[in-house]
Amino acid sequence: MQAMSQVPSRAAAGFASAFGADPAGLWAAPGRVNLIGEHTDYNDGFVLPFALPHRVVVAAAAVPTPRWRVWSEQTGETVEFGAAEADEPGRVEGWAGYVAGVVWTLRSKGYEVPGADLAVASDVPAGAGLSSSAALESAVLTALADLGGLALPVEDRPGLAQRAENDYVGMPCGIMDQSASIRAEAGHALFLDCRSLAIEQIPFDVAASGLAVLVVDTQAPHRHAGGEYASRRRACEEAAALLGVPALRDVSDLDAALEKLTDDVMRRRVRHVVTENQRVLDTVDLLRAGRVREIGPLLTASHASMRDDFEITVPEVDLAVSTALAAGAYGARMTGGGFGGCVLALIDATETDRVAAAVAAAYAERGFTAPVWFAARPGPGAERIE
Repeated sequence: MQAMSQVPSRAAAGFASAFGADPAGLWAAPGRVNLIGEHTDYNDGFVLPFALPHRVVVAAAAVPTPRWRVWSEQTGETVEFGAAEADEPGRVEGWAGYVAGVVWTLRSKGYEVPGADLAVASDVPAGAGLSSSAALESAVLTALADLGGLALPVEDRPGLAQRAENDYVGMPCGIMDQSASIRAEAGHALFLDCRSLAIEQIPFDVAASGLAVLVVDTQAPHRHAGGEYASRRRACEEAAALLGVPALRDVSDLDAALEKLTDDVMRRRVRHVVTENQRVLDTVDLLRAGRVREIGPLLTASHASMRDDFEITVPEVDLAVSTALAAGAYGARMTGGGFGGCVLALIDATETDRVAAAVAAAYAERGFTAPVWFAARPGPGAERIE
């Protein structure tokens, strides 16, 4: 994985090469790891993500006409679109659709979005469940807001970025990823109430506790992630309607709710969401009290719920979790929407290499693609960096 310090210079160099000038500035937004609270966001529940030190960096400059040119380091291509393409959801496809979606959502809300040239570089692993798309949206949004002098309150920005992904790109994600990418603070996890959008910065200085969060990119491909994600969301919304509540967050008596539902799959989906919300609240209480090690069993219980009740894990993910636990992790779970992606494990800081090696050995024994790993510390949210 590339060092973060190289990404801004790569974005600036890419801008100069693609557009023949220097950028007006550099803006960055992080990927995220969700400590706990999976598939609770679109159920009006609670989540506890933190921002990674890995970021998408956008080098940008305003231009006088309403058109946007975007260069990607990852693909090497430059995509250009004008107001007509930006104003029609889905018209710009692929990775550039996330950029066009930001332009669209701002224009649809009446903002005078400046035309711009943008160059994108990143060290957020794509396809790993670390929200590289939200990081791209958030970095572009922050850049365009600054370039255009737009009066965008920070509390409104996650919803705008989410709308770009929901309504322009067509991915029905909740608001957690964009909230973490924009509103997170270094050394903290972001406790977000996805209904009220109230946030609280929860201290999560793992290094001070002698701990580390090991993030393992399982390299498992996201199998049917889009359709499966949508089907899980649909099941939750149908269950809420049958139970007569606005969202599953409002289920206060789980046993009574499960008795009302006849479909076993729907019952398991509901059980995951309701118990996961409680695990988030319990984790927050422990972290407020400085009892970081004690959140481990909650992380592990979360994974079991995702595996058995929400059915969103895959063999590579389950193996990484069980191996990390056998190697001494205090807790481990899949993080992200599921069907591939990453696992996080709470471990003693001195054990990082040993636990990672144990997972790699288990993968080799099963013939899985070798995993990639890093130790994560909570970083800052979206900001101008130069």
